[in-house]
Amino acid sequence: MLKLEHISASYGKRAVLKNIALTARDGAILGLIGPNGAGKSSLLRVISGTLAPTTGAMRLDETDLARMDRRARARTIAVVPQHSNLPDAFTVGEAVLMGRTPHLTFFGAERARDFHIAENAMRRTDTLQFAERLVGELSGGERQRVLIARALAQEPRVLLLDEATAHLDLKHQTAIWDLVRQLARAGLIVIAALHDLNLAAQYADRLALLRGGELLICDEPARVLTREWLRRGYDVSALISAHPLYQTPMIALIEEGELE
Repeated sequence: MLKLEHISASYGKRAVLKNIALTARDGAILGLIGPNGAGKSSLLRVISGTLAPTTGAMRLDETDLARMDRRARARTIAVVPQHSNLPDAFTVGEAVLMGRTPHLTFFGAERARDFHIAENAMRRTDTLQFAERLVGELSGGERQRVLIARALAQEPRVLLLDEATAHLDLKHQTAIWDLVRQLARAGLIVIAALHDLNLAAQYADRLALLRGGELLICDEPARVLTREWLRRGYDVSALISAHPLYQTPMIALIEEGELE
């Protein structure tokens, strides 16, 4: 498991995270929710190592992440961003193979095993079919699947998703989240920042609600996505019902005082 203990972080003098304590377990998806500026992306940056915490510690099983060098952390933690950062002129196969970079020796070239792992990552994400196509020719949904394939090629223990499907249509959102759930069930630790609360309810095993850099609650979706917590977290009124098939919470915003 990945355990965060009393994590605080700042950009200069502006505090963005305040004493965050969370645990993410393998085989499950931990969703990070909250309004803009709540600290979701900042927390992912702390975990990935691109933002240094001012206080606290992070442990993956018994390993202190602060003691990992950058290459070791890149072999352990993979990030799928909201916007594609793939080079348009590369083929999909070349882009996915970039995920093997942390495993290569200095001046080392890819070996047969690296190509095999990249090919398997494309097969799992259904991107092997266009391995020879240029990234610039892909749709938004296809690019996101390639980003996930590149992340899987890293062979990480932890997968971080930062609003990875925010700009995709419903079909591509569902396909990618179905894939992410499969990956989690196969043993990955998955931590995902989401804005869509209905997606969060359907796919996350636990939800952490943040506001102003503080953790308000972390629990099962049904215990977090309540009228009280949504009011405290987002300053909104909401009607909560059960999904007709999955019985997960469904959220509809309403006018203030409508149910009073």
